[in-house]
Amino acid sequence: MSSVLIRNARLVNEGREFDGDLLVSHGRIVKIASSIEGETAAVEIDANGQWLLPGMIDDQVHFRDPGAPDKGSFHTESRAAVAGGITSFMDMPNTSPATLTLAALADKKRRAATDSVANYGFHFGVSNDNLDTVAALNPCEVAGVKVFMGASTGNMLVDDPRILERLFAEVPTILLAHCEHTASIEANAANLRELFGEHLPPAAHPLIRNADACFRSSSMAVDLARQHGTRLHVLHLTTARELTLFEDQPLTQKRITAEVCLHHLLFDDRDYPSLGNLIKCNPAIKTQADRDALRKALLSNRLDVIGSDHAPHTWAEKQRPYSQAPSGLPVVQHALPALLELVADKVLPITTLVAKTSHRVADLFAIPDRGYLREGYWADLVLIKPETDGLAVSRQPILSQCSWTPFTYHRFRHSVSTTVVSGQIAWHDQRLNDSCQGLALRFMR
Repeated sequence: MSSVLIRNARLVNEGREFDGDLLVSHGRIVKIASSIEGETAAVEIDANGQWLLPGMIDDQVHFRDPGAPDKGSFHTESRAAVAGGITSFMDMPNTSPATLTLAALADKKRRAATDSVANYGFHFGVSNDNLDTVAALNPCEVAGVKVFMGASTGNMLVDDPRILERLFAEVPTILLAHCEHTASIEANAANLRELFGEHLPPAAHPLIRNADACFRSSSMAVDLARQHGTRLHVLHLTTARELTLFEDQPLTQKRITAEVCLHHLLFDDRDYPSLGNLIKCNPAIKTQADRDALRKALLSNRLDVIGSDHAPHTWAEKQRPYSQAPSGLPVVQHALPALLELVADKVLPITTLVAKTSHRVADLFAIPDRGYLREGYWADLVLIKPETDGLAVSRQPILSQCSWTPFTYHRFRHSVSTTVVSGQIAWHDQRLNDSCQGLALRFMR
């Protein structure tokens, strides 16, 4: 790990913006000062006033490794992630095989240790028959435990009340929940098919996976967590109604927290006619009013973190008819530039964005020495460059294996000029450094 000296930056950290220099040695931040004199480094970068942020820690990705190399892998998706300002990720368990055993968890760790340029951690999965394994997990070995409380496939749908009661009572660490009520979704789909026939358009998606289907499941999860004292984290909120389930309190005072994903902040149901299946995801992107309520909630402590839920599928799969096209979209390569549109539009202060993408994620998952610009912490850093004329996404190569993005026709007003992962230059001047190797995240619980 070579030393890195970043000069003339505009640092954003812990609610403050300030000008200064930052020195990295042996992977860690060793000095932050208004001006660092008398020091040399193997790599020196003149930021020329660019924002210097702690790298985004993404609490929810689907990198498809193992099992779907045509869609993604740790090699391809981690490279897309660092280009988008993500320095650490936590991967979901619905791979093939699913992460339902300790052997499957160990295999994913081995794969990432070889192939990932970003730091990595893994969520463990829940099925109807692995609760003994879940209850015996070492909380320091996993990022969290993920339960699909509806609308999943294969062996990972858990909607039996008896199994859920035991899970919420015995899970030894933070429990992450995907909340959609399967029976409501099935009834909504049947009603729409009866009215309009089998060939529904993508715009039907938020009507099938509607606000009621989300609220019925998320309210059940919150009730179970309160009953059992579970440390619960509800993933990808999409509705204004669901926000009423969560307290506007500092993270340290809560055992029930919530995430919002960047595409639910940036798209709404007016985008289905132009983007169709490209924005089909679960839970569905909903109304402008829901989107605006989610944005507003980020200004308080009601929403705790922003994730990506990066879930790539092939272009051919997304061209199928709506009912056959899979749900999920690839977004990590444009994560911070897309979110910085909210800053450019004065929807969010840059300090709030940093808190929700870095500080609070490290705090929530008990990740030591990451998520902040602090001396002694690992150097996970992102330099953000203003783009006066807007950077056209269509002119940039797509690094994800699937080779497409829902942001094709966007022009972003900021770009990621440099990404540093555990003290190593991973991305600089639109080029990847393939010699960078991400490290395993630690969880101190």
